[in-house]
Amino acid sequence: MATGMNTESIRNICLLGHGGNGKTSVAEAMLYISKGTDRLGKTTDGTTICDYDPEEIKRKISISTAIAPVYYNDKKINIIDTPGYLDFSGEVMQGLRVSGCALIVMDAKSGVDAGCELAWDYATKATVPKAFFINKIDDENANFSATIASMREKFGKTICPVTIPVFEERKCVGIVNLIKNKAYRYNGTEACEIPLDPKFADNVAEARVLLMESLASTSDELMEKFFAEEEFTEAEMVQALMNGINDRSIAPVMVGSAATLDGITSLLYVISNSFPNPFGKKHERNLDDEYVKIDPAGDAAVFVFKTVADPFVGKMSYFKVMNGTLKKDAVLKNLTTGENEKFAHIYTMKGKKQTEVEELACGDIGMTAKLSNTNTNDTLSASGNVQYRKIVYQKPYYCMGIVPAAKGDEDKISGGITKLLEEDLTLRYENNAETKQMLIYGLGEQHLDIVTSKLKTRFGTTVQYVQPKIAYRETIKKKIDAEGKHKKQSGGKGQYGHVKIHFAPGDNGLVFSESTFGGSVPKNFHPAVEKGLSECMLKGVLAGFPMVGLCADLFDGSYHDVDSSEMAFKLAASLAYKELKNANPAILEPVGTLTVYVPDDYMGDVIGDVSKRRGRILGTSKGDNAAVTIIEAEVPQSEMTNYSITLRAMTQGRGNFDFEFARYEEVPAPLAQKIIDENKQNED
Repeated sequence: MATGMNTESIRNICLLGHGGNGKTSVAEAMLYISKGTDRLGKTTDGTTICDYDPEEIKRKISISTAIAPVYYNDKKINIIDTPGYLDFSGEVMQGLRVSGCALIVMDAKSGVDAGCELAWDYATKATVPKAFFINKIDDENANFSATIASMREKFGKTICPVTIPVFEERKCVGIVNLIKNKAYRYNGTEACEIPLDPKFADNVAEARVLLMESLASTSDELMEKFFAEEEFTEAEMVQALMNGINDRSIAPVMVGSAATLDGITSLLYVISNSFPNPFGKKHERNLDDEYVKIDPAGDAAVFVFKTVADPFVGKMSYFKVMNGTLKKDAVLKNLTTGENEKFAHIYTMKGKKQTEVEELACGDIGMTAKLSNTNTNDTLSASGNVQYRKIVYQKPYYCMGIVPAAKGDEDKISGGITKLLEEDLTLRYENNAETKQMLIYGLGEQHLDIVTSKLKTRFGTTVQYVQPKIAYRETIKKKIDAEGKHKKQSGGKGQYGHVKIHFAPGDNGLVFSESTFGGSVPKNFHPAVEKGLSECMLKGVLAGFPMVGLCADLFDGSYHDVDSSEMAFKLAASLAYKELKNANPAILEPVGTLTVYVPDDYMGDVIGDVSKRRGRILGTSKGDNAAVTIIEAEVPQSEMTNYSITLRAMTQGRGNFDFEFARYEEVPAPLAQKIIDENKQNED
């Protein structure tokens, strides 16, 4: 059995960035260089370590977070490879929660793209140090100088090159490690030192001054040496870089190519020597966002950051050891449920490959199976009651109705979705009793497409998506007097009930009263009249939607000593209810409060789009970030079906929103008629 490493030797690195920038390929290159795999897998061939799910292989993209340990320079580097597409941002939040540094992978020719900006924002909110790897430096359209300039313009002076490329005739011929002040040419896994051409000396010197200036800011001693124009030693630079990354004053930039393996050795050198270990921040945060000291010698405590419902292995819980050392067969208490859980087996993961270990040190990442009462965001501890800060996920608003492809599959679908909800907290499921629809909420079309695929492959059930139905209501807008008489004689005892009711608009449900006199309708029949009206209100008189806001006063009627009964008066009330078609009935629609957070550049487009959706702009304000505008509006729910997709496209993924139900409002007449016609077609 393999054994974990000590805390000082562990580096937890989360790979972030736009889809297609090569995060998984960078992970694969690091594994290959460090001899963690004997072949260089490719995403296009479906042969990488981290993209092992059948859906990832089929789609050639990452859809879930994968862990792969890289052993280099006597360090264990836990690579946390996350998806780059926004539909799977929940996986990114999981990876960041347990990482010590975010490595943002960029495309050398694309520069600072939307995915790069989002990755920076994600890491900033998670208070995780940041570093960059500019990938695909071998591309003939790569422009390193322009990329660095745009990075410094966007992210400030924390941006600091540590390795830089050397170009000849638009071709990368070497990479300079500015800490070592040496140039290297790469041939597969081999990195050969090469003499630096004098014509590049000025570029290297300029980049090195930039690095020294950034490193000097980490200590008074180095600042004195910098102003005295004294050289820093390699050891000083390595330590200063670690300090700068750890306190987030430096965001180092490395360059290379995952495809050709250029610069990967230098990347591993910087990660192993200068990226912070789990001791770096010296503390964790609890549920109240207070600091909690990390004690490697204390009692074991773990935080579960990811759950996978594997059809063969069962429930797989991925965790980080937050305190102490976790040993095999340890029994920890789940502080969320109060249940004890035994860690009968603990594993390290390399993609899908499991390696059983006897113990894991504080700061390390592992997996255990079959923790029946444990879910994502749970803290398990040998002692104490400290619960660690939970992962905050983006709310899912993209909604579709689910229709089983085969009759009678509802239970199978519900069971499968329940399992998927355990592993993906950006999904939401609802069985809407009012619209008689099963509804699934996700972050986008691709997200829900993955759900259908998983339901089929894992749980053997096929579903189709339909547009979600809107829970409309009906009401009346004027007062009327209505009469209902139920009279039936067919030999023997007959049926007789007669009511006169004054109907008026109300506030909520049914407000029933009676003002009869002279016993025209005996009191024992009043509850039957009220019940008859309540049952009728389940279907309105316009399109069959539930009726709300109705005041009904029973003011007159008549009865028969023998033939009157509760049923007869219920039926009489229903006849009176039908007269509401003369009370100027109207359809009401749900309206919600929309709060949109967008960069200033997109404010005009977003406001215009909201107005097209029949939205009313309530106002705008500035967010915590001065470059972000908060737009508040009220928008009908029926106009919000595809809003998450539209906003993402409109803002290149930079905008997000919240939407909460506020109240019901009358639908404009032309739309109301359309809704009535559609509802009649559905009933037919």
